[in-house]
Amino acid sequence: MTDKDHNPSSTHPPIPPTSEDERFARLRLLRSRRVGVSTYKRLLTEHGTAQNALAALPTVARAAGVQNYTICPEGVVQAEMRAGKDAGARLIMHGTPDYPQTLAEIDDAPPFLWVLGNVDLLNRPTISLVGARNASSLGTRMAKALAQGLGEAGFVVVSGLARGVDAAAHLAALSTGTIAVQAGGIDVIYPAENAQLAQDIAKSGLRISEQPMGLQPMARHFPSRNRIIAGLSRATIVVEAASKSGSLITARDALDQGRDVLAVPGHPFDARAAGCNMLIRDGATLVRNTADVIEVLGKALLPEQIQPELDLAPAQKDAMQQRSLRETAALHMQILSRLGPSPIAEDQLIRDLNAAPAKVAPVLIDLELDGQVLRQPGGLVSRV
Repeated sequence: MTDKDHNPSSTHPPIPPTSEDERFARLRLLRSRRVGVSTYKRLLTEHGTAQNALAALPTVARAAGVQNYTICPEGVVQAEMRAGKDAGARLIMHGTPDYPQTLAEIDDAPPFLWVLGNVDLLNRPTISLVGARNASSLGTRMAKALAQGLGEAGFVVVSGLARGVDAAAHLAALSTGTIAVQAGGIDVIYPAENAQLAQDIAKSGLRISEQPMGLQPMARHFPSRNRIIAGLSRATIVVEAASKSGSLITARDALDQGRDVLAVPGHPFDARAAGCNMLIRDGATLVRNTADVIEVLGKALLPEQIQPELDLAPAQKDAMQQRSLRETAALHMQILSRLGPSPIAEDQLIRDLNAAPAKVAPVLIDLELDGQVLRQPGGLVSRV
């Protein structure tokens, strides 16, 4: 079900989640078929409590054309809670004091998070560091150097527990604090080669997931995971990324959330650096070392007891660069929204966009290289 499946009949403010029964009902609502984050939030707003929303859900589904709808059985949620307890994990709900404030600020914040490890890390300044799974030796070294330096400066390093850059960042930040965001259940380690790393993170760092216990990650879960990586942090650093990669999805999520995006430049002939170079071209901040990152972010995000040791004056952010990156992302969406399978003239597209040809042309090339736009003879373009 989507937000437009039916018209709301009432608007009750959601009741604060004070009772254990309401907490259980909210998890049951979220785990029901076809209920995503936006539908979950809308149902709570319309019906006031999760118990009322559960009672109304079959009717809502029927109005959306879904017949014989059944809500998530109580036994399924009870089994999830038992599995979490057996794994030593805790369930944190949005709207409670333990929920990370930075993540709570994004529009599609997860209603629930399973956490395993040191939850105090959620209260410290965080920075996300992501990159290629098939990272070069240079990229791996860069990820380690940045993670170690940022950890020593007081930041908690957030990444996705993938091979390559993610694993290097986690390893380098184990002693100072690192958070791994998992695409599947918190008790399911992927990839298997990072099993020991995952155990070490659970001991000294933190693992988190929005997915049910025991869920094996699928391709569609990784973009959702990426929004959490970006949402946990005030800034995201991309170390190595191809022109089509999950790291760029994380960077776009960060941008959409109003967070800073930074990237490490690479050689133009290295495909693993193409995404980073594109980000820098579009206005992301170029970083060469930890000092560059701290200079951009300033002292505002760092603990007070660490600030005197840095002896670095806060720098003015380059507002024009950040605005350029946002404008490019917006232009991507505008172009794709106007294109369909039927080709139209590129000149006509530019007129419809009411934008300068010099701005539209490079974005069209990006979309063409990304496989989203097809150029055809006669100056025609269409959406793939």
